[in-house]
Amino acid sequence: MGLWDSYRMRLRRKRRLLRALRKSRELRLVQDHTHRIRPDDILLISTFRNEQIRLPYFLDYYRGLGVNHFLLVDNDSRDGVQPYLRGMEDVSLWFTRGSYKAATFGVDWMNAVLRRYAHGHWTLCVDPDELFIYPFCDSRPLRALTDWLDNSQIRSFAAMLLDVYPKGRIDAQPYQAGQNPLEIAHWFDSGNYAVTRNPQYGNLWIQGGPRARIFFSDRPKQAPALNKIPLVKWDHRFAYVSSTHTLLPRGLNQVYETDGGEKASGMLMHTKFLDTFTAKAEEELTRHQHYAGSAEYTAYAKALQDNPDLWCKWSEKYINWRQLEILGLMSKGNWA
Repeated sequence: MGLWDSYRMRLRRKRRLLRALRKSRELRLVQDHTHRIRPDDILLISTFRNEQIRLPYFLDYYRGLGVNHFLLVDNDSRDGVQPYLRGMEDVSLWFTRGSYKAATFGVDWMNAVLRRYAHGHWTLCVDPDELFIYPFCDSRPLRALTDWLDNSQIRSFAAMLLDVYPKGRIDAQPYQAGQNPLEIAHWFDSGNYAVTRNPQYGNLWIQGGPRARIFFSDRPKQAPALNKIPLVKWDHRFAYVSSTHTLLPRGLNQVYETDGGEKASGMLMHTKFLDTFTAKAEEELTRHQHYAGSAEYTAYAKALQDNPDLWCKWSEKYINWRQLEILGLMSKGNWA
């Protein structure tokens, strides 16, 4: 990348940080336990709306991995999430009625909180319907991964978003608060993925899976992106640009080898497709707060009206991370 391109990227990053500063005025801190954050704590940040039913398992899952403190942004939930979180000493909570779309789909709020509280910390950025899987996660805590990344002088860690779904209608089995969603949604597409490289930011761009197969079958290039960089050793100069798909500085997006080898990578098990999804899709369709005029939710509503079943004869049943590595969907790289 030339000097002019480097200069433009620096300007873009600074503009992102200025946007975050302005949008931070929309955030009201309603539960502040940030004084409990220790210098070596692993943090998790998430922005959500009306996800109280998912939070019991979500919090327990990530506590089990080794997350020490949660930085949560509630975008005008109406489902009683604040009373549920009240008193949890490892949870700090912000509330906003601001426009999710005008905040770059929540990225500006997230960058604001990260800039103030996450400097020097390994930080996970995930949604309440995403479960982070990494090599040896069945035997090693998240701290083992971050220690290895520190020793390897790696600042960012990639994870592909893997859509999981039930066999049969997604509304056939009701999801209960506190339940592991993978008990219901444990099938996935083992192939059907296309990978390209974004020349502007240098990150990989992955599309495919059931959302491309069913909801965007007539326009696969418009299917949602599945590439994410959810784990970062945060610095106050960093900024997410497009959800967790893209970061600045640009070098943070270099989460893959260019010489034929493989870097270690993980997986985000995307448990969106439960019985709660239809109502969620209808709500988001009326709010028009998502990318491209909520085109993704328009596609969901149209397809699910006809057939709310994502399973097909090529679907694979999820077992563990080693299965995903064998299929080439994630890698332990040189972490042994």
